[in-house]
Amino acid sequence: VFGESLSAVEGDPVTLHTGVKTDQQEKIRWYFNSGRIAQINGDLSFMCTDVQCEEADERFRDRLQLDHQTGSLTIMNTRTTDSGLYKLKIISSSSFSEKICNVTIH
Repeated sequence: VFGESLSAVEGDPVTLHTGVKTDQQEKIRWYFNSGRIAQINGDLSFMCTDVQCEEADERFRDRLQLDHQTGSLTIMNTRTTDSGLYKLKIISSSSFSEKICNVTIH
């Protein structure tokens, strides 16, 4: 598990990077407060953001963008309530990795 800290001014976008380029085998999942807010399967057979993902609430409605090639997540029109810990899980047939991002919006 490794982490990074990001900060932004309210209203500005923030991009949380995966540091990988999908090879069509991974599942990339983003979590906020333990609820899944985004997921993409490398083969694009499944993708969801916010309310399309089962556990998500409407906190990020229409403000999340998921990069199809890298799995990086951009939060548009940020709010101070978006501050907190974001967890990335990358799951493939041969490995599993996690990354924590601490985001502060002020």
